[in-house]
Amino acid sequence: MTATKVYKESLSAFLGGARIIANKGGSRSGKTYSVVSLLLTIIFSSEKKRVIDIISESIPHLKRGAIQDFTNIIDAEMLVEGVDYESNQTDKTYTFKSGSQIRFYSADDWGKVKGAGRDILFINECNRIPYEVFRQLSIRTRECIFLDWNPDSEFWYELKGISARANTVEIHSTYKDNPFITAEQIAEIESNKDDENWWKVYGLGLTGRPQGVVYTRWKQVPDIPDEAKLVARGLDFGFTVDPTGIVDVYMLNGELWLDERCYMRGMTNDKIADELRGLAGSTVADSAEQKSITEIYNYGIRGIEPAEKGADSIRNGIQILQRYNLNITSQSLNLIYEIRNYKWRENKMTGEFLNEPIDKFNHLLDAVRYVALNYLKEKKPVRRPRSRYIEL
Repeated sequence: MTATKVYKESLSAFLGGARIIANKGGSRSGKTYSVVSLLLTIIFSSEKKRVIDIISESIPHLKRGAIQDFTNIIDAEMLVEGVDYESNQTDKTYTFKSGSQIRFYSADDWGKVKGAGRDILFINECNRIPYEVFRQLSIRTRECIFLDWNPDSEFWYELKGISARANTVEIHSTYKDNPFITAEQIAEIESNKDDENWWKVYGLGLTGRPQGVVYTRWKQVPDIPDEAKLVARGLDFGFTVDPTGIVDVYMLNGELWLDERCYMRGMTNDKIADELRGLAGSTVADSAEQKSITEIYNYGIRGIEPAEKGADSIRNGIQILQRYNLNITSQSLNLIYEIRNYKWRENKMTGEFLNEPIDKFNHLLDAVRYVALNYLKEKKPVRRPRSRYIEL
């Protein structure tokens, strides 16, 4: 069988001792299929017992992608369950005669992310997972990390300098590098050439700009200026799956300046209180968590208050924030990741964007929105003095 460019160059990088093998490319370039095929080659061509984890953002995404490719490959190679391998469908684990294993799981399974290590890691569509998940996975990976993605925008791979590491090998591919693609598929891809951004990302495999994002008026800045005035900080509660997010919101020259203070799972209310203790200004928290707000208040954080949500508060908060230019500090990596990926919901039938945001990539952005609802909308009468923190 003819090997793809992705397979051959990934194999060369693996044999050369690369730590990170990054497959960046367009649609139908064979990235995922080729990497899964290579991982099976590694298992069958070596007597070394390895644990290989294949991870994506969710189980449904894995089933549609990497697991389907894996199943197709083992069928094509005529591997027989009970002879060549054993499977545990509940745990999505495949154990081969050598003792090597391939395990599939989702990035939102935080217990497994922070659990036992592995020899080789493959993160499918890595731009869909947060940097902290990648970091937890990478420090528990002994040998090599494979990544693949369609480059619809920059993310932590570029922002954290992983692309520039000496032991990173980046492989670029497009549909033209896939010898197994059909003429009909080629024609379908090339029919989108007049959609400039789509063609750039999915046709040419080059970094584009995200479509349908909620916030477009933003930029990265080194720091919060000394003369900026604190409006308040926002707090969005999380625990096991979702992180607790805290963002400081400042105003200067009619623009908002945002600085990520906390993005962490497993934070109990006493730990959140410790994070807030001694800070100036008010903290606006999700009013759906009134019990947590009261508990944090009782821990001595007198400046905490519930967000004034009201009817249709999500769209109202978004509309308030869209009036402003948003300046985000470069250290606010999770906030940058969210604002790049927080989009309007898409009508899957028509491709049109709806006036409703998706319910993901929004933990820190929700924290900012709570501040907007309490301190940035026009209100009458004004219920609290605010000049101590900001002059509007």
